[in-house]
Amino acid sequence: MGIADDAVEVRAHGWRILAALHGMLETALEKALQSGHGLSVVEYTVLDALSRQDGWHMRMQQLSRATALSSSATTRLVSRLEDRELLARVLCREDRRGIYTELTDEGRALLEQARPTHDEALQKTLAEAETVPELSDLVEAFHRVSTRP
Repeated sequence: MGIADDAVEVRAHGWRILAALHGMLETALEKALQSGHGLSVVEYTVLDALSRQDGWHMRMQQLSRATALSSSATTRLVSRLEDRELLARVLCREDRRGIYTELTDEGRALLEQARPTHDEALQKTLAEAETVPELSDLVEAFHRVSTRP
């Protein structure tokens, strides 16, 4: 095996570790959010992303990036959340072709109820992952990055 092959294997190994931690976190978050609040992880992500916006709205394209979903998947997700009255679509005043998505009062309330569940599940799962030798360095790096201002 040459140096180039070693570098490929190191990257692949790193990717497998990242995927393992991601899978562990997503499974725990999904279970906690679904059972406690009837939300999927991606639905929570949308509500959370919208709550962090000045004026409480985002364009659909911005939501697609925030959720790592395609435009069509984002549209379907927004429609489901709109049907549940957790968010609403509004026309942009400056550009009538533009559509924003905003949290409703119901969406904001559900997010506030779900946030402690999300945070607790995240903290608990990261603590569990920290005890797995293959994941401990990545969890440590996560903590360093997440505490930066």
